[in-house]
Amino acid sequence: MNLIEELRWRGLIQDMMPGTEEQLLKERTSGYVGFDPTSDSLHIGSLVPILLLVHLQRAGHKPVALVGGATGMVGDPSGKSQERNLLSEDVLQKNLEGIKKQLRKFLDFDSNNLTAAEMVNNYDWFKEIGFLQFIRDVGKHITVNYMMSKDSVRKRIDSEVGISFTEFTYQLIQGYDFYWLYQNKNCKLQMGGSDQWGNITTGTELIRRKAGGEAFAFTCPLLTKADGGKFGKTESGNVWLDAEKTTPYQFYQFWLNAADADAEKWIKIFTFLPQNEITDLIEEHHKDQSKRVLQKRLAKELTIFVHGVDEYLKAVETTDKLFSQKNASADSLSEEDLKAMEGIVHINYPKEKLQSGIDAVSFLAETTIFPSKGEARKMIQNGGVSINRTKVAAVDEVVNDTKLLHEKYLLVQKGKKNYYLVNAI
Repeated sequence: MNLIEELRWRGLIQDMMPGTEEQLLKERTSGYVGFDPTSDSLHIGSLVPILLLVHLQRAGHKPVALVGGATGMVGDPSGKSQERNLLSEDVLQKNLEGIKKQLRKFLDFDSNNLTAAEMVNNYDWFKEIGFLQFIRDVGKHITVNYMMSKDSVRKRIDSEVGISFTEFTYQLIQGYDFYWLYQNKNCKLQMGGSDQWGNITTGTELIRRKAGGEAFAFTCPLLTKADGGKFGKTESGNVWLDAEKTTPYQFYQFWLNAADADAEKWIKIFTFLPQNEITDLIEEHHKDQSKRVLQKRLAKELTIFVHGVDEYLKAVETTDKLFSQKNASADSLSEEDLKAMEGIVHINYPKEKLQSGIDAVSFLAETTIFPSKGEARKMIQNGGVSINRTKVAAVDEVVNDTKLLHEKYLLVQKGKKNYYLVNAI
């Protein structure tokens, strides 16, 4: 299969400019994806564009990762219902450095290779352009009618919130990125999520009108979960690629707990396993879904890809200790077992409070396992809290030092998969 056939089989193509497949078959092509620097870490929603760049490089083309130092100061209305908070230059710089560090883990930046990945920051060219110059040299090529026709703009104009001039001009700025890369880096392809289609086509139009050139593009579908939930979100928020924000254990657990329908779709999207192997895995999974063959392989491939083999093995070990013996007494866990559990949240708590005893609701709120007593109380009443593998039966249950494992620890479980090790000090 060629690159487009491969991506189409994996479910990674939604919209595509005519001639894109032919261009990729004709010659080595530079293609880019833009990354929004709203945080110093990318999250798993960013994995799809990262994978597009990796697939592009593996197919013999040149990937370009654009980090939006300039566009991060403006805000993109695509997929947003209201204005985004604008970032200061200091915060943006910190975020850009974090993203650059992550991207280097996935792409080959060896400048000796013809397909070496390249990283660019659009602030480097926008900082030299004045407002009057921009509206004269860029704005005159794209009509307001054309800009108004884009779904992302029209939805915001029709909403109660409306759209600021700042965000309205975003598609011109992103379009100029493509034009600049076309002119200076011979970049002829842009890729992104389907919500970016309007911005991307503005770039190809600007290249046609301003440079008399031809550029290409395709987008991938926005991911959804089978249950209707937002992809990449958990009870505690985003699933980040930074191990400091989402531990490798938590990252592994996210994929391991995928629904069957999601796992069948995601094994194609998020792994590089060949088609025949994926087909065999899906067939094996259908024979006995309780074995969770797809989820285990998905979690393995993604954890190794993002965090490496060692962190994957630690995540598996922690999972085995927490779940394979979940019906056994927590006393069966040695102090070494508890200390070595990588990825679960560790919390220090004053031992003297346990010596006098404290009700479970207050304990759970004071340790920040729950953000409030109300939420702790509700979860206990729904049977969703365990301490040392014993369910907390009542909101007034007393937590004291007699419950401590090895005179130091309490193993708290919130819901099905959130574990906390409380260290009494």
